[in-house]
Amino acid sequence: MGFSRRNFLHLAGAGALAGTAGRGLFAEQQYPPAVPAPTIYPYAKRATVSLVQGEERRKNVCDALLAIDDQIRPLLQAKKYVVIKPNIVAPTVPLAGTHADALLGIMDYLAPRFKGPVVIAEASALDSLEGFENNHYSRVAAEFKSHQVSLVDLNREGKYEVFSIVDANIRPIPIRLAARLLDPDAFIVCSAMLKTHNAVVATLSVKNMVIGTPLHSAPGESQAWHDKRKYHAGPHQMNYNMAISAAREKPHWGVAVIDGYEGMEGNGPSTGTPVPSRIALASTDFFAADRVGLETMGIPPYAVGYLQYASQLGLGQYDLAKIDVLGVKPEAVKRTYRLHDQVEQQLKWLRELPRA
Repeated sequence: MGFSRRNFLHLAGAGALAGTAGRGLFAEQQYPPAVPAPTIYPYAKRATVSLVQGEERRKNVCDALLAIDDQIRPLLQAKKYVVIKPNIVAPTVPLAGTHADALLGIMDYLAPRFKGPVVIAEASALDSLEGFENNHYSRVAAEFKSHQVSLVDLNREGKYEVFSIVDANIRPIPIRLAARLLDPDAFIVCSAMLKTHNAVVATLSVKNMVIGTPLHSAPGESQAWHDKRKYHAGPHQMNYNMAISAAREKPHWGVAVIDGYEGMEGNGPSTGTPVPSRIALASTDFFAADRVGLETMGIPPYAVGYLQYASQLGLGQYDLAKIDVLGVKPEAVKRTYRLHDQVEQQLKWLRELPRA
């Protein structure tokens, strides 16, 4: 798609922010003004996002998927097995990880429609197996024995494809992406959450996939390595790295499910506080799902760099006017999420890179 250092600098420069705009973002929930974002690869296709509100997490998730069943089924029927990718950023913090009831809601939808095996697979930044245990994912395997539900730590599985991102000096460096999440035989279900973030403002379905796919060394390996950390090369670089990684991974994505029954605000993605949004979203267009998700969180879409870049690169529908929302309307369930203490640092991607 012609991604180059020159294009990267052009994209970064397009988000220039002058002077001292953006001060007091955390305290007053203010954002710098929107800036022009040139479209490089136009994306004209309309998208559909289901948005459900209710008092039961498991039912919300299942109902969100049922609302777009006609879009999911043709994709699902062409695959040999299902991979559910949860979010386990902090294995010992229940609020920071995908709830078992969200996975059960996904299985409630899948069970009557898919008879093949199901794998719950994660490459946590820490220990996936600890997260599986603490979040009680064994409940899912026990309830759906006929679907051969298994739990796989992608870091321990150790199968990968090499990809290239950029470092702090915008030089290409290699990373290892989990092969299972790039398997053309797998139907990928992203089980994400509504959370603020400590580096990129917000994390929803796209980030769950993009940063959940790079691996790190398994416990006991003689040489320790951690490819997720390579993404954190600076505000500009991280957002760009996530966008180009999304371009590589997107062809393998099936459906995004965002559990907002209890979101996280403040110092997410692991030490924030709960927000009782009581919603769930689903879409086969991950970018559209995240766009509507941001709307329910009260976060301007241009503030999230990796999604803004992905939109400019034509990876999905990010224009709310071209997204059909089924169910409740975003404005009816909107709750303005408090941002991370360091949000001003995160929004430096809107400024031009320093000139030598």
